[in-house]
Amino acid sequence: MEVFHSTDEGVRKADVIMTLRLQLERQSRGFLPSFEEYFKLYGLTTDRLKLARPGALVMHPGPMNRGIEIESAVADGPQSVILEQVTNGLAVRMAVLYLLAGVKK
Repeated sequence: MEVFHSTDEGVRKADVIMTLRLQLERQSRGFLPSFEEYFKLYGLTTDRLKLARPGALVMHPGPMNRGIEIESAVADGPQSVILEQVTNGLAVRMAVLYLLAGVKK
């Protein structure tokens, strides 16, 4: 694993960029100075995506906070596999729980 100290460094030459959901319902205590600053520092924008390798995939577990975690143009763009990820995520979680429950045939 490699540690980066800026989002731009981390995105540079990436094949896949996985953004995470900021749980706004847990932000009432002011852990962030502002959503605008968060987006500036960590949000996945069109310009930031250009730092990645051509054709790099964009992922996000959903639901998205557009304009805070990810720019709409990126979320809806040709490199986004977010809808497929969200659709398949439920089936994968169900399969893992089934296996962990130790259900016998």
